[in-house]
Amino acid sequence: MGARAQDMNDLTLATGLKLLRNKHYEDVHARSIELIKKDVNNPLPYFLLGVVAEEHKNYSKAPELFAKAAELGPDVVHFQIYHARILSTIGQQNAAKASADKAAALNIDDASLADTIGVVYSRAGYHQLAIPFFEKAVSLKQDRANYHYNLAASAQFVGDFETAKQAYSRALKMDDGHYRAWSSLTSLEKQNAENNRLPKLKALFKQAEGDAEGRLQIGHAIAKTLEDLQEYEESLAWLLKAKEAKREQLRYDRAAGQKLFESAKQTFKTGTNLAATSADNIPIFVVGLPRTGTTLVDRILSSHPMVVSGGELNIFAELIKAAVNTPSNMVMDAETFQLAASSDLSGIGEAYIQNTQERANGSRYMVDKMPLNFFYAGLISRALPNARIISLRRGAMDSCLSNFRQLFSTRYSYYNYTFDLEDTAIFYRLYDDLMSHWRSVLPPERFLEIRYEDIVYDQENQTRKLLKFCELKWDEACMRFHENTAPVSTASSVQVRQPLYSGSIGRWKRYGDKLDILKNALGDLVQD
Repeated sequence: MGARAQDMNDLTLATGLKLLRNKHYEDVHARSIELIKKDVNNPLPYFLLGVVAEEHKNYSKAPELFAKAAELGPDVVHFQIYHARILSTIGQQNAAKASADKAAALNIDDASLADTIGVVYSRAGYHQLAIPFFEKAVSLKQDRANYHYNLAASAQFVGDFETAKQAYSRALKMDDGHYRAWSSLTSLEKQNAENNRLPKLKALFKQAEGDAEGRLQIGHAIAKTLEDLQEYEESLAWLLKAKEAKREQLRYDRAAGQKLFESAKQTFKTGTNLAATSADNIPIFVVGLPRTGTTLVDRILSSHPMVVSGGELNIFAELIKAAVNTPSNMVMDAETFQLAASSDLSGIGEAYIQNTQERANGSRYMVDKMPLNFFYAGLISRALPNARIISLRRGAMDSCLSNFRQLFSTRYSYYNYTFDLEDTAIFYRLYDDLMSHWRSVLPPERFLEIRYEDIVYDQENQTRKLLKFCELKWDEACMRFHENTAPVSTASSVQVRQPLYSGSIGRWKRYGDKLDILKNALGDLVQD
């Protein structure tokens, strides 16, 4: 007790963090309040109270406290980094990046802090900025597997696959049970009969019994390997096993899903008036189900000298959420769409342009490639009438299979439908219905549907169609999209650096009758 009392009497940044690591939340809280009473401009107590709030998942109070500490103590690297981290956690990536910039200008000699800045930058899509901090974290503490993993992931997104392989391999040497590293390493290269990790992966899957996340990661790696070996039915069987435990944890709520789609429809109806707009900026929203060609179109367009890719941004959704201020902790939900349907969106468009200025880098044309913005097509048209919305379509069976095969982040409930084939089909039917609605009500000069298969088989004509829709002149560079060096923060990071190929079209036919559940649930959309 004596040592702890001494800690309390001499509360500093180091002793405060030590007490919090030992879960002495009440002591730190009480002492911090005392410090504020003595000096309202002391940043330390606000910081420590922010840590307490964050530890207790109070994501409304923690950002406010960290912001206060960062304001009062601008030269303390912990204050800036923790502020950046909490902003990233709650999805405010632009603000998180700005705080990370402040931290990056300070002296950082701690591996954990360097890694945290890297994570903030990578979540915001700035992988080139993240890599030096991941490298610093690795150099300061070489035995931490996750630091190597983070470096590998950003290296993969910028197309440095050799560095990625080496860093994933180092992570696994330090932690043989780093399931995400096994999954990521397997995804980087095609497996063959002579070079694969099946025995090891199957042993790891057995070892992960009772660990839903571990089984999800390793099971996906096994399924990917088996598909490379053309063992399609066995691959699907492993996918089903991989997702089983996670599906029980994260069941897709079909009723809530239907309500979400129906609410999105109400945001733009026939006869909706569009506000006047300036032609200075022309944002291009590339939307659609994941794994249907959105990254491909982003790369084609951003290969044009007048177009910049902003990456997958959640900015528009955040602006809508802030404008209607619904109480849920979800950025996108039915209530938000219901209120937005009757809300004045004046100012949202201008705020979006301001919030994307840095990413646009002076260009009039910026691509926002957040697939789930298909929910927001009506609101985008109302807030940004000068925007172009390009909706990617792909055959229903291939779309659903690709979504089911994809390992999405389990941080977001929006992808819970991908744990079950029937749920995936139900989600697709709702999506198809929403696209029909947008087609009927949105101005055709602002909303374009384009098929992935058409791009693959008729690349030049479809590229001309895309450029004409965006009022861009023809540029041959768009045909060489695979030479585009910009980072790709999606599962397509390897594929889009290769020329077009048709191997994934009709992929579902390789699985025989094992996809009958999916076919039956899709019904008349199977031939879409």
